[in-house]
Amino acid sequence: MIKKLLIFSTILFTFQSVVCAQTGNAKPLTIGEIRTIRSKILNENRTLNIYLPQNFDKKKSYPVIYLLDGSMNEDFIHVTGLIQFFNQMYSMPETIIVGIANIDRKRDFTFHTDLKDLQKDYPTTGHSDKFIGFLEKELKPYIEKQFKTTNNYLFGQSLGGLLATEILLKKPEMFNNYFIISPSLWWDDESLLKQAPQLLTKIPDTKKFIYVSVGKGEHPVMVKDAEDLYDILKKANKKNWTLQYKMMETDNHATILHRSLYEGLVRLFPYQEPKN
Repeated sequence: MIKKLLIFSTILFTFQSVVCAQTGNAKPLTIGEIRTIRSKILNENRTLNIYLPQNFDKKKSYPVIYLLDGSMNEDFIHVTGLIQFFNQMYSMPETIIVGIANIDRKRDFTFHTDLKDLQKDYPTTGHSDKFIGFLEKELKPYIEKQFKTTNNYLFGQSLGGLLATEILLKKPEMFNNYFIISPSLWWDDESLLKQAPQLLTKIPDTKKFIYVSVGKGEHPVMVKDAEDLYDILKKANKKNWTLQYKMMETDNHATILHRSLYEGLVRLFPYQEPKN
């Protein structure tokens, strides 16, 4: 019995020593930086989750993705993995990702509405103008001061897709590439969709990539609105715009983002056979 206890004690000690040794050699796994900036426009601090390419070089210029819903417990981690995959396997260059962590997305991503039911369900609603001002006048200049940048992207889904559509129609010069996934264009009785044809007449025909997507399993209104947005954009006949639309046949509102972004990125950055 004593012999068995000695053997067990030796095994346990060896295991603990290995674990302690491994723990002692542990290093943080770092994929970027977490920064906080003070917004005078929003009158609050905002958290930024920033992914930097593995071989990041301060002297190089990089494209930048501005990711709405960019909190660590939202879309930042899985979108970062997707972009890294496209950097490695497709023709997408190494890219910085700026994940904008949410405080109140219903406040930030929606414009004013007079509809009483929406005011009741979304009591803080209606301040997208301030959030767009934060993006344009504070966040983008901050990022462009911290890093050397080239072209940029805006990724938005659901209410984030509504905001991305509003920026495209009202402040199109802010971004070169728009990924608009399942946009909540039902907001305010589809008023933004109704204004779109007129707003598009005022937009200059500069080079842009615009990708609109929706899941077949989503609410029929959302599917119809996404299709209508794509049709309106096509009818604007902007020669320098590359428009793409994708119906995700097997996805719903909860599952669409990752696979839809994949489909959009494939269209922008096709696969290239590796050189031997």
